[in-house]
Amino acid sequence: MTCLIVAGGSNGDLCQFDTGQFGVLESAFPYGGEEIYAVIEVGGKQYKVAPKQTIEVERLDVAEGDTVELDKVLFIGGDGDTLVGNPIIKGAKVVATSLGEAKGEKVIVFRYKSKVRYRRKKGHRQTYTKIRVNEIIKG
Repeated sequence: MTCLIVAGGSNGDLCQFDTGQFGVLESAFPYGGEEIYAVIEVGGKQYKVAPKQTIEVERLDVAEGDTVELDKVLFIGGDGDTLVGNPIIKGAKVVATSLGEAKGEKVIVFRYKSKVRYRRKKGHRQTYTKIRVNEIIKG
């Protein structure tokens, strides 16, 4: 469910959800987390993470239960001071724990050429690694 913030207040932000309904967003991190957050790069994609948050990233070669340190931190903010990397913040890292691997939804690849009876159907499921962010260390 996506939220478009309409107005901010002390009790929370007034949101208009993608269903058209209005509601109050209790936290800036609807999936868990604290006030500090970071933008990290993993597998060519960028993620906004906060401590105690669980995310799915591209497959990492890490066993379940192991600790992983993500050192490509692009931005740290949310607790009063802001750190912006150029392109990364030196010495900053995000410490996370691997929760294992999972497969994503199936994507159907269908090739088709008109008038020549050429049709090929193939499926693909991407492998992801679930990680829980433990802490964000500033550089």
